[in-house]
Amino acid sequence: MTEYEKKYLDGYKDCAFVSFEKLEKFMKEALMGAGIPEKDADIIADVLIESDKRGIDSHGIGRLKPIYIDRIDKGIMNPITEIEVLKDEKTAAVLDGHNGMGHVVSHKAMQMAIGKAKEYGMGMVAVRNSNHYGIAGYYATMATKEDMIGITGTNARPSIAPTFGVENMLGTNPLTVGFPTNDEFPFVIDCATSVSQRGKIEVYGRAGKELPPGWVIDENGNTRTDTEQILKDLTTGKAALTPLGGLGTETGGYKGYGYATVVEVLSAALQDGSFLKMLNGKDADGKDIPYPLGHFFIAINPDFFMGKTIFKAITTEILHQLRESKKAPGHDRIFTAGEPEWEAYKIRKEYGCPVPVSLQKVIKELSARYNLTDTWPF
Repeated sequence: MTEYEKKYLDGYKDCAFVSFEKLEKFMKEALMGAGIPEKDADIIADVLIESDKRGIDSHGIGRLKPIYIDRIDKGIMNPITEIEVLKDEKTAAVLDGHNGMGHVVSHKAMQMAIGKAKEYGMGMVAVRNSNHYGIAGYYATMATKEDMIGITGTNARPSIAPTFGVENMLGTNPLTVGFPTNDEFPFVIDCATSVSQRGKIEVYGRAGKELPPGWVIDENGNTRTDTEQILKDLTTGKAALTPLGGLGTETGGYKGYGYATVVEVLSAALQDGSFLKMLNGKDADGKDIPYPLGHFFIAINPDFFMGKTIFKAITTEILHQLRESKKAPGHDRIFTAGEPEWEAYKIRKEYGCPVPVSLQKVIKELSARYNLTDTWPF
């Protein structure tokens, strides 16, 4: 075991480790138990396990029940995904997900964008009336596997306060880009346009940890760290996430605010979709209602420029020079986007995905509910 592996695994001392295959099988069967057709459950489980494989614990099995199964139970998300093609042009298309599973309509949308890029050099597909679609990076890497550039984004329920504001207006709105490379892994930048996202705060909550100062503010603009109450107050508007860059303008908070707005527009205006407070998930009486999210997917084919061989060679050289540049004192390694996830994948492939006690309980509850008979190491 390398020092890097030891240090990584030491961060999960209180977890049980479960193989990719076992965890994916469980998620697929639980999703089918919730009424999702097998072919759709395959797609959803693949998206979720990809998150756990990459070490993105905020968007894998941790989202299975509270986001998907609970919303199906409440009747605010359809387990049967009926996709309507509203427009289909040479390089562009618009889909309506009719409040079905976000992963399913998004998988089709990126497949369409890739198909258009193969034929015309570029393709963009906009989606409306969808739901949470898992990690955005999954769809970007659908394109990189085809030696294409992949870009995607999605709006989300209001969480981020605008710069100089305290009201949660924008979603965490990731702007995600993937490049194919000659390395073992692609370049993939997949992150929220807030300092942190809800999913990471949920990870802190499951661990019983307080948040770092500066992630969340209250109605008076004061920073908060009380994780459990924050998770409740984010849904009522009593707390808001700070945009990437933090509060005000001195550390560049206006940049995160601006990029979050870009994603909001591209996730709503092209497809005549919902936006901002329309995505709050509550009606005027406080009753739970659907979150009609919008997404966009772009595929760019380097063969219509100077060719994929040149693109990948130059991209790889840029990344190598960045990684090999002078290190700061106390640091022996510089990462490029996608590399930490690749390192996590290699470790987790050997040792399994870490499952904390809180999620062990969820697995047991869902196993009992759907009469699943798998045995677990906890």
